[in-house]
Amino acid sequence: MRLLESKAGLSFFAFEHSEEYQQAQHKFLLAVESMEPNNIVVLLQTSPYHVDSLLQLSDACRFQEDQEMARDLVERALYSMECAFHPLFSLTSGACRLDYRRPENRSFYLALYKQMSFLEKRGCPRTALEYCKLILSLEPDEDPLCMLLLVDHLALRARNYEYLIRLFQEWEAHRNLSQLPNFAFSVPLAYFLLSQQTELPEHELTSAREKASLLIQQALTMFPGVLMPLLECCSVRPDATVASHRFFGPDAEISQPPALRQLVSLYLGRSHFLWKEPATMSWLEENVREVLQAVDAGDPAVELCESRRKVLYQRAPRNIHRHVILSEIKGAVAALPPDVTTQSVMGFDPLPPLDTISSYARPEAKSCQPWKHNRPLLQVPVAKLHHGGGEARRSCWGSEPQPGLEQADAGCARHDGQLPLQRPGGTARGQPR
Repeated sequence: MRLLESKAGLSFFAFEHSEEYQQAQHKFLLAVESMEPNNIVVLLQTSPYHVDSLLQLSDACRFQEDQEMARDLVERALYSMECAFHPLFSLTSGACRLDYRRPENRSFYLALYKQMSFLEKRGCPRTALEYCKLILSLEPDEDPLCMLLLVDHLALRARNYEYLIRLFQEWEAHRNLSQLPNFAFSVPLAYFLLSQQTELPEHELTSAREKASLLIQQALTMFPGVLMPLLECCSVRPDATVASHRFFGPDAEISQPPALRQLVSLYLGRSHFLWKEPATMSWLEENVREVLQAVDAGDPAVELCESRRKVLYQRAPRNIHRHVILSEIKGAVAALPPDVTTQSVMGFDPLPPLDTISSYARPEAKSCQPWKHNRPLLQVPVAKLHHGGGEARRSCWGSEPQPGLEQADAGCARHDGQLPLQRPGGTARGQPR
């Protein structure tokens, strides 16, 4: 990693690939094109810290329900990149930036995202929220993985309501967070759940409840197509008056623009269970009735919101499509536009930016020989990666590197020409620089 520039109190960094690592990267691309996971296993036996190979093989293990091995591979990838950090690069300062347009930087984003997903699935939402904040801090203006579609969900799961409310208050003015369905519904839910905490003073509880009701009514007015699918996901039968009303009826969902339908599917697929509590449903019902009264009374805000929906949500930007692909939420993936679903999407680099900044070019395929071994390419047990091809053995990245990983490989982490950082009991090799 090197420091590109420092300005306005921010430091811009970039990972770099040595010549040896570039050769390993070219072999990896050939292995991906071969559509044979065993080729990646073979590459990792000689370059055990090649990050993209570790991430790609982690996905393969996850699809085969080997969650433990998938997590180990992601953790090894993170350790590999951590060894390459510049001395001035800090994960906690909030002032360090990584440009997603550089392919070398994308691996770090994706490794963090995958680790965050594993943590959430393991019931560690607070830690997952910290990873989400970290990813967002690396490039908050562009938000290449669109973490703003996820941070509200993790904050609610971690019961960190104050953080979500503060984020909304500070960013609404310049990011229009209320135009995202997830924030439009999650923020009032955070206010409502905050109002249920008995340890707060009475006036704060009352204020939070009033704010929650005001915001949820605004959300229902702006996004009426969310209500019926939400109730269906929660296995709640709506009142006959609500179900038959034109505002929340089937037309509300069908008439949604394509991009809005995608955002709604993503939110419901991820966060619908947060609304299942009886107290939450009772509060939602009260406010639905308030909205229907406003609609019947001819509130001009209803027509204004309808015109804004037609204008604002015609097409989602590329980072939202990238987020949907990484989320693997079926309803949202099914709502992707044809120009995205018909192109090949690589797991190690989903939907790369159109303005990619490449630091080196890939050679002609026939000039690069990916494999040099004297035996046919048979199935190679993934567990052998942890013991250099010897007895199958698993370990987490926090343990000592196995002897088989100490052999020469296709690249090592360097810091300003110095030797690779050493891990206690071993040397980290085959890492990006």
